Amino acid sequence: MPFAFHIDIVDLVLKGILIGIIASAPMGPVGILCIQRTLNKGRWYGFVTGVGAAVSDFIYALITGLGMSFVMDMVNNAHNQFLLQITGSVLLLLFGIFCFRSDPTKNMHVSGKQKGSYLHNGLTAFVVTLSNPLIIFLFMALFAQFSFVVPHHPLEMCLGFLSIPLGALLWWYGLSWLVDKVRAFFDIQGIQIINRVIGSVVILFSIVVLFGTVFNLYTLPHY
Repeated sequence: MPFAFHIDIVDLVLKGILIGIIASAPMGPVGILCIQRTLNKGRWYGFVTGVGAAVSDFIYALITGLGMSFVMDMVNNAHNQFLLQITGSVLLLLFGIFCFRSDPTKNMHVSGKQKGSYLHNGLTAFVVTLSNPLIIFLFMALFAQFSFVVPHHPLEMCLGFLSIPLGALLWWYGLSWLVDKVRAFFDIQGIQIINRVIGSVVILFSIVVLFGTVFNLYTLPHY
């Protein structure tokens, strides 16, 4: 039915946006760089830093999705899908704990006050993010948890993957806007607080989803 088809598309796009936000939120090197450039150069310099990171994340999301499409071809029953979702929830929980316990300001790169061009700021953020392929493991956990990869549906997957950088851009826009508004009160401790809040949200989210997935075990059909 056409109506059901549109509902599925909306669901996939919303999942992609959420994945983009979660993947961008932790205060890694680019997150700190975005905050520093917002404080030192202005809000839009911080935002274009996030744009560069979003492009890099999009590339890694495509690579991860391509690899997982082969795995999803083998996951052809409800039990295997359940195990894959449980694995994704546990990995996401561990990531949240790591995010909460980590100190993002340790060995952080200090951004200078010389503005440079928007292109230069975006490209440097792109290179920094691209040099960290470990983001693939986070995408694997998120894709598994959300059952995001749907093989043999290229149109739907194209829209889903395009929604990932949209979610990332929403995060970077919101972060640069918030830092710009509270710049008079923002310091290193503010970065640490943001990281712990993000870690706590990811932990809580993963626990809720984990319990929800386990609960759904009792509603899965038996073949």
